[in-house]
Amino acid sequence: MSSVDHPLHYNHGKIEVIDAIDSWRLGFYEGNIVKYIARSRHKGDRLQDLEKALWYLERLVSLEKEKHKKSE
Repeated sequence: MSSVDHPLHYNHGKIEVIDAIDSWRLGFYEGNIVKYIARSRHKGDRLQDLEKALWYLERLVSLEKEKHKKSE
């Protein structure tokens, strides 16, 4: 396995996270949220990955609030 295409933290379970993200047609923010949460247990610093997921979620919520305000 290639450390670029298939690092060890990508390959836990039956599918890779990227396949789920593609199948579910998630956007950039949603995809990153899922990616960081799903891989967090298999990398060195779980808390850091959860914080990254939270950062993307907060950014997504902020963008959605802006869109909502503009549509009112």
